[in-house]
Amino acid sequence: MAHNETYVNASPQDVWAVLSDPYAYPRWVVGSQVTVSADADWPRPGAEFRVKVGLGPLSYTDRTVCRAVNAEQHIALHAGGGGVAGADVDITIAPAGSGTQVSLDERPGGISAPLRKLAPLQWMIKVRNVESLRRFKQIAESTGRARPAP
Repeated sequence: MAHNETYVNASPQDVWAVLSDPYAYPRWVVGSQVTVSADADWPRPGAEFRVKVGLGPLSYTDRTVCRAVNAEQHIALHAGGGGVAGADVDITIAPAGSGTQVSLDERPGGISAPLRKLAPLQWMIKVRNVESLRRFKQIAESTGRARPAP
């Protein structure tokens, strides 16, 4: 399992707003291009969205399914992986100081257990998720600043 964390200088509500918007995922998930469609009840367990991933002629439409959700605290996803491997992703958020601590755990699926634990695979996922969380942080922080004070 690859584990990444970041501190976001935004409220848990602002962080959750990004996680609960299926059209925001391509803005922060490395490799995603555009959300093609999304169930209206996202992020209810079983709801899904479809996203175009890849580069140029190597692009395809994939789906992400919500496995479980605890609003403003945790979302569990299954990202399709083009029907080949996929991954189970858990994102947990918690208040921390004046902001939010975000933890992202990703476990590749669809491949044998010994291969899932290979250091190079885990390292590549971890590096990709460093960039994904950097983008996520930027979006969540700008979302919070863009909202008017209550």
